[in-house]
This record gives sequence, C-alpha cells and structure tokens, in this order.
Amino acid sequence: MGFVKAKSRASLVAGTISGGLLVFAGYLVPATGRLGLIVGLGVSAALAARFVMSYRKSKKVMPAGLMAARGIAGVVVTAVALAQ
Repeated sequence: MGFVKAKSRASLVAGTISGGLLVFAGYLVPATGRLGLIVGLGVSAALAARFVMSYRKSKKVMPAGLMAARGIAGVVVTAVALAQ
C-alpha cells in the first residue's frame, strides 16, 4: 500500500521481506511447529511495533491503525498457539 500511494520503494522491499518471512513461518509450522510460530511471532511483533509507533504519531487509521491492529492480532494469536 505504501508503494502504491507514495511510490516508496522502502515499503515495497519491507513488505516483500516481511511477507516472505511470514510465508516461510507458515511453511515451517507443519514441519517443525514451534520454530515456525517463533518466526511468525517475531515478524508480527516487529510489524506491530513499527505500525503502533506510526499510528501514535499520525493518528491515521489507514494504513497505520489497520496494520497496527493486524500486527497486534498476529502477536496475540501466535502467542496463544505457542502457549498451547
């Protein structure tokens, strides 16, 4: 979204890397279980932290608020799965 709206190559690179890591984590879950969840938790936590800070600064729901909510949801879901 950042690339489309602002032509930000940094957004494109960061989105590709984080998306790739999340796909990799999803691939690892059936194979190793815990390792995939840990990778997913790390990526989700990094995304949540980045977008929560961005939302606090801008107070804009789109895209910072939406991405912050998704990142927090990813952290919660992954932490619950790790706890089980």
